[in-house]
Amino acid sequence: MSRINASDLNLTDKVVHISRVAKVVKGGRRFSFSALVVVGDSNGHVGYGLGKANEVPEAIRKGVEQAKKNIIKVPVNENQTIPYEMVGHFGAGRILMKPASAGTGVIAGGASRAIFEAAGISNILSKCLGTNNPHNVVKATFEGLRMLKTPDELISRRGLAE
Repeated sequence: MSRINASDLNLTDKVVHISRVAKVVKGGRRFSFSALVVVGDSNGHVGYGLGKANEVPEAIRKGVEQAKKNIIKVPVNENQTIPYEMVGHFGAGRILMKPASAGTGVIAGGASRAIFEAAGISNILSKCLGTNNPHNVVKATFEGLRMLKTPDELISRRGLAE
């Protein structure tokens, strides 16, 4: 699969989760931050990244740079939903994603909602199964979306094309 060039896309970023980590040293506590960031163009392209730094803005910037390297194409049909039901897995996190009719909206938890909105999916039903840790939910959602194929790809793979 060819890599998608992020400079060709009009990407927006959204911070999913910021975590503060304290390292105890002789003089007190030293704080560090990690930011989980999702980028997308609302037209079927989405990516996520994790940035770590001593300040929040720098962690977010690093996360955005990482997310731009991990962009995938998601098949979105005319109803702004996914073509078929899918379960994404990562670690203990599983996410069930179901296509929804027009006007339903994004029925999803916070971490997966950010990915769906960044990808341009506006009608979907989803449920986090197992863990609700934002890191694992984002990775499971991303994995499920990555495994989706367009109906044309499925037809050609099965050899049903006329």
